[in-house]
Amino acid sequence: MEWLNDSDPLLKAYWIIAGVSSLIFVVQMIMTFVGMDASDGLNADFNGDMHADGPFQFFSIRNLVNFFLGFGWGGVCFYHTFSSPLWIGICAFLTGAAFVLLFFFLIKFFLKLEKDNTFKIGNTLNQTADVYLTVPPEKTGKGKIQISVRGSVHEIDAMTPDEKIPTGAKARVVGIIDQQTVLVTKI
Repeated sequence: MEWLNDSDPLLKAYWIIAGVSSLIFVVQMIMTFVGMDASDGLNADFNGDMHADGPFQFFSIRNLVNFFLGFGWGGVCFYHTFSSPLWIGICAFLTGAAFVLLFFFLIKFFLKLEKDNTFKIGNTLNQTADVYLTVPPEKTGKGKIQISVRGSVHEIDAMTPDEKIPTGAKARVVGIIDQQTVLVTKI
């Protein structure tokens, strides 16, 4: 620790900011992985109108820690690169902003993974399908169609109110009969 006491006050400040923010960041990460989120058990009496729609709030404790993490380590890394404290501060600030943006894009990427892509027959309405097995008129039986919903191909029972639709023809889903059967018309 003697090297820190003998350092320039500006470098010492960057090291302190980097050390404290790194420690808080590690504690936050451990709490996240253990299952304790930052809001668990904490009831802050803060009532500001900074509500953001969505999971990413620009002004949050986590983003503040991310900014200071980048700011502190940016200052430490750029201290010997530039002789001007102004340029060191600008680079440290830009590094802190880059850390916040990086966190934003990582959160946005991971939120794409939690989308609900389960098949719902209601998503087939007004979609075009290929007739897989001949679709007979409504009262005489069922045929099958193949339809792509959210990038996944599904095989569904189908009936038609019109005349039969032969295999290989295109059909449009115009109604839902039940959870396994749709009503189609020939295109």
